[in-house]
Amino acid sequence: MNVNKGVIIGIFDDLQFSSPNAFVATALKCSQESILTQLNALNFKGKVGDTYCSFDSIDSFGSTQVIIVGVGKSNEEEDIKTENIRLATANGVRGLIEKKVTDIKVDILSNPQAAAEGAYLSIYKYDATKNDKNTPVSLFPYSVQTNDGFLSDCELTAWNVGKVFAESQNWARTLATTPANFMTPTIFGNEVLRELSQFDNVQVNLHDRAWAAQHKMGLFLGVTNGSLEPPCFAEIIYTGPCDHEVPTALVGKGVTFDSGGISLKPSKNMDLMKADMGGAAAVVSAIRGIAALKVPIYAVACIPLCENLPSGCATKPGDVHRGMNGKTVEILNTDAEGRLILADALTYVVDTYNPSTVIDVATLTGAMVVALGEVYTGVFTSSNKLWERLHAASRKSGDGFWRMPLHSTYLKSMESKIADIANISNSSGAGSASAAMFLREFLGSNKKIDINEQNADRASEDGPKWAHMDIAGTMETSNTTSYNVNSLTGRPTRGLIEFMQSVSKTPL
Repeated sequence: MNVNKGVIIGIFDDLQFSSPNAFVATALKCSQESILTQLNALNFKGKVGDTYCSFDSIDSFGSTQVIIVGVGKSNEEEDIKTENIRLATANGVRGLIEKKVTDIKVDILSNPQAAAEGAYLSIYKYDATKNDKNTPVSLFPYSVQTNDGFLSDCELTAWNVGKVFAESQNWARTLATTPANFMTPTIFGNEVLRELSQFDNVQVNLHDRAWAAQHKMGLFLGVTNGSLEPPCFAEIIYTGPCDHEVPTALVGKGVTFDSGGISLKPSKNMDLMKADMGGAAAVVSAIRGIAALKVPIYAVACIPLCENLPSGCATKPGDVHRGMNGKTVEILNTDAEGRLILADALTYVVDTYNPSTVIDVATLTGAMVVALGEVYTGVFTSSNKLWERLHAASRKSGDGFWRMPLHSTYLKSMESKIADIANISNSSGAGSASAAMFLREFLGSNKKIDINEQNADRASEDGPKWAHMDIAGTMETSNTTSYNVNSLTGRPTRGLIEFMQSVSKTPL
């Protein structure tokens, strides 16, 4: 018997197999009745998270270890059922890996894409800086809908789509998890160039300090002053096979290490600040996903990359810097640096490409962690249409988004006596909302977006539809079950890919 081989089989909470047809009966032979007897004896409920592993000889699979996974209710709403399939598949894969199984056949559970996402996300482990490498795990999909277990062409395509979604998120995890001395701005830019060069219709331009200075990116360069590592501004252009003349733009915060600068952070957990480029990681990984899937869309991404460190050359509290759009900013806290580099990147992408939609993604504020924890990404937008599309993408991908408020009062709280605006609020509270309102001031050199909540969709009259996504809470997870790993998440890569796919079909 080959104990290195295993098979995952899904079962609903009524203890009915996910597709109880002739194939299951034939493959399991007498084992099916035996397994059900054991499940009943163990009071197995078939809830999501429930698993049961049995040693059985299944000739059709050449396997000896069978893991039964609970899929929950068979009549759940579609988005909940889809997420349950991701979770159940991941539970099964992790359960078999714990038993040293490396050759795993995965029941597609009526949704091959979701099953693939759960499976490939669950096998992720970072071992690049370890001498002992993880044992590779091979995943093979099978279908209980056919007598031979093979997937139809449509099912196989869906499985491969799910694999791309998961592998893209796993790349974002790797970028964020890599220690900062191995993921400097220069290395990050070169890694993006290396990874994306394998796909057609992708152009990557890596710009240096002189280029940023030429474009008068004083806010971006002000953050880089304290570090010996040179900054890098990555510009990515994807032209999928489409008729879209106006691009959809993504901007990602790329601080490869954030000490807080002169406004130094506490030392506890500062090591996690290697992941302050989580927004950049998610954005470039989303571009990887749509390029791999050949999504018919015109998309651009801008990634300002730098370190934020204290030194004799670092920006000081009270200094004033001028952004690319001409606005001056009083730096009251050097640890509010992400909004500064995003401000110049937003101005650049709007002025250069005049996109129909622009979304920035950033590990921006600790206040977001307090507000939403690690469950939801906070989304600030004045466009109801954009929010509806993002919300739909979040439900379909299982990558939760939650809408947050924009209001002129938050902007007023950042008034400065010596500059056009301060980089933090003068009042306590609402730090995430204030940061979002700060970014709104830099959507191009001359354009304004109406933030009157009663006229939210007027945004399209004066500039691009815009959303700010604060992922400070969702950048990591303490959860060690299912497809989560107790570390950095790579979110919201899948939500962004899903959103871009929807825009390719129906532009905003």
